[in-house]
Amino acid sequence: MARYIEDSCRVCRREGEKLFLKGSRCYTDKCAITRRAYAPGQHGQKRKKQSEYGMQLREKQKAKAFYGVLESQFRKYFEEASRRKGVTGTNLLQILESRLDNVVYRLGLATSRGQARQLVRHGHFTVNGHKVDIPSYLTKVGDEIKVKEASENSEIFKQIIEANENGRPVPAWLEADLGNKSGKVVAVPTREEIDLPVQEQLIVELYSK
Repeated sequence: MARYIEDSCRVCRREGEKLFLKGSRCYTDKCAITRRAYAPGQHGQKRKKQSEYGMQLREKQKAKAFYGVLESQFRKYFEEASRRKGVTGTNLLQILESRLDNVVYRLGLATSRGQARQLVRHGHFTVNGHKVDIPSYLTKVGDEIKVKEASENSEIFKQIIEANENGRPVPAWLEADLGNKSGKVVAVPTREEIDLPVQEQLIVELYSK
């Protein structure tokens, strides 16, 4: 399965802002962008003027890195977003947010999206009582996500719950029950509820050329 293998901290430094790709580490002084707030590489500290295309490309790359999605799948999501009614950019973000790995992360059942992907692939979660091991599975309103019974008492989930009990807030479009290691999708997220630091209209312009 194709995946990103580049160091996550280099991705954040290249984009010039935190994308929270390493979970709890991103909230500490160890965060690379806190210590070195410039692009990686020999010429990283030099200011560069960006063309219109360059800005559009950077926004797309930022969104892909944020959700851990590669180009072919990202383009499919954009095509799906274009077919739906409403604003294409918002539709795209709503599709990305509905991915099972992202929902698991948003519910506080993983400390990062990368960890969420791995846990889903290893079959630790059920959706409406059925095991789902596909990180890109698109959840719907009403879906109930739960750590499967055989995994509930594993050490990894004890550590995750402990780390997230007083950590990230759960967005309003989700309903979390960390005590039972479960959650539910209660609504479609609005653009205001999606904390992705990206200008999605630039992505739409890029793919519309």
